[in-house]
Amino acid sequence: MDLKLQIRLSLLQILQFFIWGSWFVTGGTYMLETLQFSGREVGLVYLNFSIAATVTPLFMGVLADRLFSAEKLLAVLHLLGGGLLFLASTITDFTWFNIVMLLYVLCYLPTFALSNSLCFHHIEDTKKDYPKVRVWGTISWIVAGLMVSYLNIENQVTPFVIAASCSVFQAAYCLTLPSTPPTPRPKTNFLDSIIGPEIRELFKERAFSILVICIGLICIPLSYYYSFVNPFLNEIGVENAAAKMTIGQMVEIVLLLALPWFFKIWRFKTIIFLGMFVWGARYGLFILGYQYNMEWLLIIGIAVHGIAYIFSMLSAQIYLDTIVPNHLRSTAQGFFSLLTMGLMALIGTAIAGETVNAYTNSDGTHNWEMIWMLPFIFGVAVSFVFWYFFRSKIKA
Repeated sequence: MDLKLQIRLSLLQILQFFIWGSWFVTGGTYMLETLQFSGREVGLVYLNFSIAATVTPLFMGVLADRLFSAEKLLAVLHLLGGGLLFLASTITDFTWFNIVMLLYVLCYLPTFALSNSLCFHHIEDTKKDYPKVRVWGTISWIVAGLMVSYLNIENQVTPFVIAASCSVFQAAYCLTLPSTPPTPRPKTNFLDSIIGPEIRELFKERAFSILVICIGLICIPLSYYYSFVNPFLNEIGVENAAAKMTIGQMVEIVLLLALPWFFKIWRFKTIIFLGMFVWGARYGLFILGYQYNMEWLLIIGIAVHGIAYIFSMLSAQIYLDTIVPNHLRSTAQGFFSLLTMGLMALIGTAIAGETVNAYTNSDGTHNWEMIWMLPFIFGVAVSFVFWYFFRSKIKA
């Protein structure tokens, strides 16, 4: 890949994840401590993400595939998002804050799928070159988190203002990206405009159906990690829990850079299976570390986040890009976001919350062994279902 193009696409990822990382992790602290929202109200604000991920990415992918250039659509969404985030930073009333944040995530979440499809459009060798671009997003996320921590602004509105400013800058930058026009297509009915006949045809293929089903199901144990690992570590007395959780992102960077090598020595099937297996097995490490008071097992459980995410989610996106027709790339990536960040994340978060509620002790502590048991068993089982049933006609 041309170095100039690699730099341009990498900067797109850097800004994309810096906006997200600037406020997402610490937003709950700001809402609880500064705005004095209740825990339920904070939960409702974060529920907006699953709602937006369910509603918007697929439709935005259709717009990019059929009607508008991806870079122009990205610019509009980031500009609107930046304005809404600025507005949210001035609001202290929960009702209006929640409404504005819903509108914001409706604009922001589709940009993940659109950014991916734009990169895939201009990268000739996806397996070799995309990880070199995507790794900068992870680095940017880490930098954003460290910045907020270093400046000691976790309970302030400043991260929202920083993210809003970057979003406006991202809008202007997107207009400088290589043109990614929609592919001219004949008029179709409404169903065809959402999921084209080619994608519906792919569902008749066992490999595609099994991949989609298993990736969707693995989002259930995934939801436990993002919602409750940090509270778990803090409750059992692990020091600097938030900082230690960044170890997972550090490993993610290494694996992103090494992913082209793994593609050479292993099939997609093997890579995706390992990612799914680790999503479940890590909770076994949490159980053992908790039972025997071995923090090093907990650290390993955190560190393998890179394996779980890169080998399952990212590799599945790349595989999807290899089998979907070029003119449906944005739609396919939107469908993937709808499935993983939307529908199944919503279901997974609900199941995880009910599990934690069911195993909450009278003194407010939790029976973490039982809480982690469900994602442990379920995640491992899904990985073996994938391994047994997945068959691909291409070399995968």
